[in-house]
Amino acid sequence: MLSRTNLFILGLALLAAIAGGWLQHHSRRAPVPPGVHVANVGDLRPDVALFDLDGHERRLSGYQGKRLLLNFWASWCAPCIAEMPALNAAQHKFANQGAIVLGIAMDQPDNVHAFLAQRPVNYPVLLGQLASPSTSLRFGDVDEVLPYSVLLDENGKILAVQRGPLSAKQLERWLSPATAP
Repeated sequence: MLSRTNLFILGLALLAAIAGGWLQHHSRRAPVPPGVHVANVGDLRPDVALFDLDGHERRLSGYQGKRLLLNFWASWCAPCIAEMPALNAAQHKFANQGAIVLGIAMDQPDNVHAFLAQRPVNYPVLLGQLASPSTSLRFGDVDEVLPYSVLLDENGKILAVQRGPLSAKQLERWLSPATAP
């Protein structure tokens, strides 16, 4: 059995470990510049303007009236690449039901063009802003982890977010017009 002194030391060590873990996690979070709002579930989406692959500016407000799944990805992200067939299938299945999968590439434009030339997708792709504040950060990805997905309702309200890949079952639930996430 441990003495009171040993229990006290063990308790202090445990508190120090917890504090260190919290500080390490907190230090990895992307800094949010002053005056920048980070959207959360329940908020209206920021109406950002991004460029498509042909260099045309697109505003997210242009998708008003559709359930919209924003999927943040990069060409170097293995889980992102593994998720793409399920996103393609979801786009094919739900496109006629008022839902759109919208890829937002958090990558250099040349990398995105080269990647999609080899592995095309059947949903639109926009180029996210990499500079601070990044597009994914503005949508709540404070850890800037990819893939990262955001589900918007027809009015642009954020319904759900997901860090990491979406499963086919989750895509079905998110994009089906009859269900809520």
